[in-house]
Amino acid sequence: MSIYDIEVRKTDGSTYKLEEYEGHPMLIVNTASKCGFANQFDGLEKLYQDHKEEGLIVLGFPSNEFGNQEPGSAEDAEESCRLNYGVTFPMHEKIEVNGDNQHPLYELLKSSQKGLFTDNIKWNFTKFLVDKDGEVVERFSPKTKPENIKKDLDKVL
Repeated sequence: MSIYDIEVRKTDGSTYKLEEYEGHPMLIVNTASKCGFANQFDGLEKLYQDHKEEGLIVLGFPSNEFGNQEPGSAEDAEESCRLNYGVTFPMHEKIEVNGDNQHPLYELLKSSQKGLFTDNIKWNFTKFLVDKDGEVVERFSPKTKPENIKKDLDKVL
């Protein structure tokens, strides 16, 4: 299965396949608006603004799996991101990134780029970089700030 075959749902309930972004590098992030790493929304938005003309797509997927840090609806999460951090990149439905109910996107991401000690997502703001051909080329820990992935991002732009 290719990343482009995966269907995702926007916060408004509409669905689309990631093939919509074929030929574009993607940065895919599991987010939580009440997480201590939520200030990374600023850096993610800056990356998006700085590189969207080069084709970069940043995709946010809220998750409530870690510390109950996204307890509301996907719409609440999106509104918080837009109001508090000025996020303009696409946000999606709340999903699970681990376990029996994990979203197929995260099953593919985790199988493509293994984590340190475990394949599971350990916390919010784990970031996956996908190149223009749909290959998952890098996985970044939650502690890695968006501005610190510039060198890897430049390789896929």
